[in-house]
Amino acid sequence: MCFLAYVLWKTLEQWQSGAGLGNSPRTVLQELAAITSTDVILPTAASPGHELRLRCVVRPDRAQTILLQRLGLRLPERLRMPRAARTM
Repeated sequence: MCFLAYVLWKTLEQWQSGAGLGNSPRTVLQELAAITSTDVILPTAASPGHELRLRCVVRPDRAQTILLQRLGLRLPERLRMPRAARTM
């Protein structure tokens, strides 16, 4: 596990360096950790007691948007719910 973590850390460091963002993966991880998702829960009129649940990604702030663009990453508008959660 330690070796895998080290390899992932070094890979992120090289990726970040290649994007011109320095070589401090900890900073990138801290900045991206602030991006969260939220559930929007709506009751359904057709089936009382049931609800419609939509998982949405919170929009990143300006610094996070620039960081994501430099790394070539794109956040999804909506996350898919796991199958087990859909049947509840």
